[in-house]
Amino acid sequence: MWLLSFVETLVDWMWGTPLIVLILGTGVFFTVVSGFFQFRHFGYVIKNTIGQIFSKKVEEGPGTLTPYQAISVAIGSTVGVGNIGGVATAVAVGGPGAVFWMWMAGIFGQIVKMVEVSLALHYRIRIGEEDTYGGPTYYISRGIGEERGWKTFAKIMCFLFLVGFFAGYIFDAQNYTVSEAVAGTFNINMLVVSLVFLVLLYANIWGGIKALGRIASLVVPLMCLFYIGTGLFVIFKNTEMIPHTFKMIFEGAFTGTAAIGGFTGASFSKMIQVGMARAVYSNEAGWGSSPMIHATAKVSHPIKQGILGIFEVFTDTIIICSVTALMIITSGAWTSGLDGATLTLNAFSMGFGKLGAIILVIGMFLFGLTTATGLFAQFETLFTYIVGAHSPHLGTILKANKIIYPLPGFLLVLYAYVYGLPTYKVWMFIDVSIGVPIFINLFAILLLTPK
Repeated sequence: MWLLSFVETLVDWMWGTPLIVLILGTGVFFTVVSGFFQFRHFGYVIKNTIGQIFSKKVEEGPGTLTPYQAISVAIGSTVGVGNIGGVATAVAVGGPGAVFWMWMAGIFGQIVKMVEVSLALHYRIRIGEEDTYGGPTYYISRGIGEERGWKTFAKIMCFLFLVGFFAGYIFDAQNYTVSEAVAGTFNINMLVVSLVFLVLLYANIWGGIKALGRIASLVVPLMCLFYIGTGLFVIFKNTEMIPHTFKMIFEGAFTGTAAIGGFTGASFSKMIQVGMARAVYSNEAGWGSSPMIHATAKVSHPIKQGILGIFEVFTDTIIICSVTALMIITSGAWTSGLDGATLTLNAFSMGFGKLGAIILVIGMFLFGLTTATGLFAQFETLFTYIVGAHSPHLGTILKANKIIYPLPGFLLVLYAYVYGLPTYKVWMFIDVSIGVPIFINLFAILLLTPK
């Protein structure tokens, strides 16, 4: 099909040298100009993030969610199928060396996330007594447009950002990946699983952002600990393979990977491409998405929420994505010829037997659901920006979003079920949808470096 061929070519160009250099370059730049902030103050970040769980202190100032609720929704939106299906695809396509570049994107992505979250808080708007909205469209229009006087340029940037971001509205991987995994494990029709996911997603988003915050603060920490614990069990069950696994990761990072078993081999460029792409899709650093959630936090200073962005990326990529990757490589499943969620399921099954598949599918279902609900909050912010915070039509638009938002994910499953769409081709469409916003967002935060 010509469309798939075109998308594949577009992904190869978009996720080639320019974007990889921009992502890593921006992370290195902010690391240097901030005095290596994410390294020097990592202990402070952990103390003030974990401390939020047990603190009963309520910050003064506007905001819909507490800082802990905001970080829970944000982590819930980033820790999802990208950590399971996306990382597995990166290892399947790029080999063990892709994990090294995933780590690089995570290490330098921490400071990028701090910058964009802090800017989102600084330039956010307030509606009524509590509700606040912020994110890339706001710091582009208010920071670059109003403050620097580049109004026309800022409008073009906002338009391009919105076009790219709304492409992700159509190619939502949560429903697809969850449905694929559950259907394959329990031999259930994929459409039936997708419909159940659809109904539960409606139930989660119907209470709005406040309800999302309450749910996420209870579910997300337990969900993450559950996945990390079970994943570590599989890794340490293959203890003798751990040293060899790290050797393959570091050696393969600069040489590519030769064909082994069912693995077809990966070139150096392809390995970097998939490692970076899957890391950014998972932790969203540079994408400009989770700052929209952080902007709802009730906090007295932007940097207080900004440091939670560092913890968010660390948790997502350095811990959870690493658990998935190490589990797949140490178990030997990466050479099976499988990819996506089925590859991770295979690795889990090697550690737990049939029970492993059940454990992972439950985790995936929860991950996919929390990610999809977190993305809903992001689109509510975008619609508020487009329609206008004080528009009399805003309430109607936001209600319509609640009805429409879950449908594209189901329709993607329907299309894949009817016409047959391999997992890696679904991820190609996702790569296009996130590539455009990343270009715009990173350029914007670089322009706002003085602030």
